[in-house]
Amino acid sequence: MPDPPIALLAELTHRCPLRCTYCSNPIALVARESELPVPLWVKVIRDAAAMGVLQLHLSGGEPLLFEGLAVLVKEATDAGLYTNLITSGWGLTETRAKELAAAGLDHAQVSFQDIVREAARLVAGAEAMDAKLAAARAVKTADIALSVNVVMHAGNLERIGAMIDLAASLGAARVEVASTQYHGWALENRRSLLADEAALATAGEVARERRQRYAGSMDVIYVLPDYVTGRPKPCMDGWGRRFLTVAPDGKVLPCPGATCITSLMFDDVRERPLADIWTHGSAFEAFRGEAWMPAPCATCDQRSIDHGGCRCQAFALTGDPRRTDPTCSKAPDHGIVLRARREATEPKSSLPVYRELRSTSR
Repeated sequence: MPDPPIALLAELTHRCPLRCTYCSNPIALVARESELPVPLWVKVIRDAAAMGVLQLHLSGGEPLLFEGLAVLVKEATDAGLYTNLITSGWGLTETRAKELAAAGLDHAQVSFQDIVREAARLVAGAEAMDAKLAAARAVKTADIALSVNVVMHAGNLERIGAMIDLAASLGAARVEVASTQYHGWALENRRSLLADEAALATAGEVARERRQRYAGSMDVIYVLPDYVTGRPKPCMDGWGRRFLTVAPDGKVLPCPGATCITSLMFDDVRERPLADIWTHGSAFEAFRGEAWMPAPCATCDQRSIDHGGCRCQAFALTGDPRRTDPTCSKAPDHGIVLRARREATEPKSSLPVYRELRSTSR
């Protein structure tokens, strides 16, 4: 019997004014007409609290486009959950921020693509810099805790120090300097996004310096991408161990990207209790624990630390979610990652593939 999850990621909608080339949403986006209505999200929140969930992360797409967001924040607050809004900042005015604060919102994470306006627009597919700056300031004015998220890639890595400085200037308590994860939309754009090892090493040095500079005033979180470390990340701290996601259409997922694994079937909150899905759902059981692990994972002394790496990445790169994550230097398929790293040293000439609604999820 698994322990209860710590956190629920509620992906309220896949609608978004931005079309980021590294978007973490699945390729098969959920259309608006398939989204869960507010009453069903209320039920999900109540069921999650009853299970022992402690945190509710409200995401998308852009969650500010979901009608009834403040209602869900208040429901979660009344249920004793810590609430976090993960947003591009689009539409987060002072009035909206104060409305969410009054409903009980504890924290907001605002994302930035770059500090250079044109570079940010190229990644996002839209002009959003002013909206993001205004949103971060609105969060602070409403007395909501602020974090800043920036996704680093070949196009902005040289500005990692300036990005961290921007977060500090906005009064963020934490900046998450995230490395692009190469599945979904980012995999389609990998040739233009993946930085070479020399640039990543330099960025790591800058991040360490900024971590020391801002110690005590702002947490600086930066982890080298698994494409260069030779060690897979402990994705979601293990499949079905601590986190669960509910997609906009009610599918319950062990991780936000899991719908890319076409060999799995996902239960729907309309049809089965959330707690039962967590405990017995076939998708959650598929890679929970260690019994599923192939060689060399099955005997590796890191298996209880990295939990076999990312199943979505394994599927994206090999077509088989049970394969060892190819980012691992011990993986039989590690050559796939080595080839990608060699490509990263070549000129960046590919045109961006922007996020768009292609079809609804299964």
